[in-house]
Amino acid sequence: MSSVRKARREELSAFLKSRRARITPVDVGLPAGSRRRTPGLRREEVAQLAGVGVTWYTWLEQGRDINVSVQVLDAISRTLCLDGAERAHLYQLANVPTVPSPSADGPVPPELQVILDHLQPLPAALLNARYDLMAYNASYAALYPGFVRAHRNVLRHVFLTAECCNPYPASHPEHLARMVGYLRAAYAKHLQDPEWTAFVDDLCSESAEFASMWARNDVAAPLGRTRVIRNLAIGELEMVLTSMSLPSIAGAWVQVWTPENETGWERLHGLLGMSEEERRRPWEEHWRREHGWTPA
Repeated sequence: MSSVRKARREELSAFLKSRRARITPVDVGLPAGSRRRTPGLRREEVAQLAGVGVTWYTWLEQGRDINVSVQVLDAISRTLCLDGAERAHLYQLANVPTVPSPSADGPVPPELQVILDHLQPLPAALLNARYDLMAYNASYAALYPGFVRAHRNVLRHVFLTAECCNPYPASHPEHLARMVGYLRAAYAKHLQDPEWTAFVDDLCSESAEFASMWARNDVAAPLGRTRVIRNLAIGELEMVLTSMSLPSIAGAWVQVWTPENETGWERLHGLLGMSEEERRRPWEEHWRREHGWTPA
């Protein structure tokens, strides 16, 4: 066993013992029983509640070099009442890269929304690793009206929206390629997550362009880049993307968009100075003229 693997197994052993020690039998519906020599649950009780063999769990807690599955770690996590951070730590120590993705429907701490709101007039949003839109400020909604509607997934909107009303012009395919590359890098941590698998499969089946980029197996990080953004109410403007990870929510990151030049600032301020009706009218006229429909 390599020194790194040995150190990881030792940390795993210490972590499991500490989590087991803090859970009482009453916490998990077992009788209190007689006086115990050590606090918390016994190993055989954890094994029983998790539905695994006593010998196997003992080896795991002893830090032996054995294989573990996502299903077993999930069962142990539930038995030991691990929170999200502890569960992710358990996966890391067990050298299993798959941690179920945070849901865009889950609650966002209110202080994060306050931060986004105070970044006005800069458009800012909170996304998870799958590009689900979790929170955003008013400037972001004005700049990207399509992102904040319906399914609220940036990748789905970009790859499944017609070029004529897409916020990312087709003349800059490198931007889309970098987004797919970031998704590919994040996907490696969710290989056994059915939600991720279904998401990628659906996009591949619905978008030939996405399928082609996905097949390249390129990976990338969400670095700051100047991008051309199209909004039918103001035309195109150049914006610089700043990305910041957010450790308090696993896999989440904040996007902040800053105009690249004076023209960009003027157009952004012009957009924010419009009423909701004024911002929406060019889109509705375009949808009626080009697509023969108007969304509700």
